Amino acid sequence: MQTAFPANVPQTRPFAWPVAATTTGIPTYVYAVVFSSFCIVMGLLWDIMWHMSIGRDGLFSPPHLVIYVGALVSGLFSGYQILSMTLRKNHPDRPHSVRFWGIFYGSLGAMYCVWGALAMLTSAPFDDWWHSTYGLDVEILTPPHSVLALGMMMVQFGAIVGVLALQNTTSERDNSRAATQSRWLFVISAGLLQVVVSVLLAESLGKWASHSSSYYIAGSLAFPLFLMAFGRASSLRYPITAVAAVYMITYLLPNWILPLFEATPKLGPVLNPITHYQAFAFPMVLVVPAFALDLLCNRLSRSGKKLSDWWLAALAGLVFMGVFLAVQWPFGSFLQESPYSRNWFFYTDAWSYNNDPTWEYRHKFAPWMAQTVPEFALGFGKAILIAMFMSRIGLWWGNWMKRIVR
Repeated sequence: MQTAFPANVPQTRPFAWPVAATTTGIPTYVYAVVFSSFCIVMGLLWDIMWHMSIGRDGLFSPPHLVIYVGALVSGLFSGYQILSMTLRKNHPDRPHSVRFWGIFYGSLGAMYCVWGALAMLTSAPFDDWWHSTYGLDVEILTPPHSVLALGMMMVQFGAIVGVLALQNTTSERDNSRAATQSRWLFVISAGLLQVVVSVLLAESLGKWASHSSSYYIAGSLAFPLFLMAFGRASSLRYPITAVAAVYMITYLLPNWILPLFEATPKLGPVLNPITHYQAFAFPMVLVVPAFALDLLCNRLSRSGKKLSDWWLAALAGLVFMGVFLAVQWPFGSFLQESPYSRNWFFYTDAWSYNNDPTWEYRHKFAPWMAQTVPEFALGFGKAILIAMFMSRIGLWWGNWMKRIVR
C-alpha cells in the first residue's frame, strides 16, 4: 500500500528493527498503550459531563477512575517493558532500544508513556486538594488540570510512537495482518490525541463563537499542526480523513450514550433541574477539511510535482481554513439557532445544571460576539497565516515521526 502523501523523507533509516517484530504480530504492550489512550479520552469526556450534570466529584469519582486506569495500564505495561530490557542483557530487543539516564533501556514510546503516567497520577491528589480549597472548577485549564493534560498527551503520544515503531519498519506494500493493524492503530491513536487537543480548546471552539474570527484562530491552532503531522507520518492513502473520522466518532459516542443514564445535581445552585446526563459539545465537522487536505496531497503526489514543504504548508493552511470556514459557519448557525438541532443526535438542547435555562442567548448568537466584515476578515487572515505556519511545523514533526523505528 503506497501513501499518497508527498514527503521529503530520507529513505534510509539509522536503526532497523528486526522484521520478525512486525510480521509475527503486534506486541501486547502496543495494544495496552492504545487502550490506555482510549480510557483517557473516555474518562475526560465523562468527567466534563459529570461536572455539567452532577457537579460534586472526588478523587475516586467514576470518570477519574477511568482516567487513572488509563494511566496505570500505560505506566505498568511500559514500565515492565523498560525493566525487562534493562535487567535482561540478552533481551532480543535491547540492541534496538533507547538508553536513558545511562541505566535504563526501552522503546521511545514506553518512555513517553511512563513519564505521562507519572504526571497524571501526580495530578490526582493535586486536583483533589484544589477542589477542597477553591471549590468547583470554572474553567478547563486549572493548574492541576494542566498537569493532567500534559500527562494525558504524553501517554497518548507514547502510544503513537509505539505504533509508529512498528508501522515504519514494514513496507508500504506489505498487506499482512500485522502491518495493516499497525497502520490503523496509528490512526486510532492519532484521532484520540486530536480529541484531547480539541477539548482543551473547547472554550474557544464553542458553537456560540462560530461566527467570530477567534473561533477560526483557535481552529488554526488546534488542527493543521496535528493533521499534517499525522498525514505525513501515516502510510494510509487517506490518513488525514481517517484521523478526523476517528476524532469525530470518539467525540460523539459518549455524548450519545451517557444522556441515556440518570444523573441529578449534587452541588448547588441548581438553576436547571435535570434528571439525566447532559451532553458536552458536538465536534467540529473535521472530516470535510481533512478530506480536502487528502485530495490536495493525493493530487500533488499523482502529478509528480516535487513541492517543497514550505509551499505545501502554505497551500494546506489556505485549503484547510477555506473549507473549515465554509463548513463551520453554516453548521455553527444550525447548532446554535435551529430547533432541528435540539435532539439526541446533535444534542444542542443539553444545558448544565448550574446555567439558567431561560437565558436569552441560549439559542442565538450574543451581540458581544458580533464583528464587522473588516474585523472578521482581519482575524480570519491571521488564522490563515497561523494555519500555514502550524502546517509547516506539522510537516517537520511528521518527517521526524516517519523515521521512528524503536
